[in-house]
Amino acid sequence: MEPLKSLQTKLKEQLPQLELREGEPMARHTTFRVGGPAALMALPRKEDQLGQILRLAHQEGVTPFFLGKGSNLLVADEGVDRFLIKLAGGLDRLERDGETGLYVGSGVTLTQAAVFAAGHGLTGLEFAHGIPGTLGGGVFMNAGAYDGEMAQVIDWADCLDQEGQPHRLGKEELALGYRRSIFSQRPWLITGAHLTLAKGEEEAIRAKMADLSQRRRSKQPLEFPSAGSTFKRPAGHFAGGLIEQCGLKGKTVGGAQVSEKHAGFVINTGSATCRDILALIRLVRETVLRETGVTLEPEVRLLGCTLEATPEHKGELKP
Repeated sequence: MEPLKSLQTKLKEQLPQLELREGEPMARHTTFRVGGPAALMALPRKEDQLGQILRLAHQEGVTPFFLGKGSNLLVADEGVDRFLIKLAGGLDRLERDGETGLYVGSGVTLTQAAVFAAGHGLTGLEFAHGIPGTLGGGVFMNAGAYDGEMAQVIDWADCLDQEGQPHRLGKEELALGYRRSIFSQRPWLITGAHLTLAKGEEEAIRAKMADLSQRRRSKQPLEFPSAGSTFKRPAGHFAGGLIEQCGLKGKTVGGAQVSEKHAGFVINTGSATCRDILALIRLVRETVLRETGVTLEPEVRLLGCTLEATPEHKGELKP
């Protein structure tokens, strides 16, 4: 029996309460709203299920792909022959710890965490309000916006290794940098994190969040499906500025478009495929490199596809 089928059988036998989906369309689970079916998806609702899921996957030689809200992910049109574990909707622990601490589960959205902090008069997480991902994804990518990032507030993260064994990694061990962390090289599952904020006035905190939300709405194409900023910020430049400078604002390939509102966003105008989006990203990179000498690195994670060729490599993960 092939590993995924064997894993599916064992999960059903040993975790009968676990929700499993076969051939689940990934367009339902990404903010780009594109992507073919995932071979097998688990949607755990309880943290105590995770260790056993990971142990069984490890025993079968299956490497899971961890999914939050899919806000920074592009999945191949053909789908992926992979086992995905979706954490959004579960791992929802969110509680205050002492005067200025918070513990946030991996499945909690960053917006939920920011609103919770504001309600308790805690400042420092306002930047996260409006980032459309989960705490787990925020730690994985060291998410940030408007001069704030997770590295400024995190103390430690709880995680499980490939065999389901728990670990607690301190801030230094997390190796947080610009849109990266230790989890980029270590396939461990983040279950939650402890944050330390500062005391503040709820009214002022909410006013700041409202201001940042207004700035996002006025400058970003939030009315269209996208994965947020498509490219990382190149040293000494802004990706959107370089793209606009090259005359690419509004450029389309199929249903994908370089946003007319913010050139740093590639958007789905309603009918885009993964191939359209990849082709447009390649065109932008090639044009910017040719005309400015700057290489743009994608911020979006790719699953089952690659920027180096037409996405025919079903099941492969290309960073």
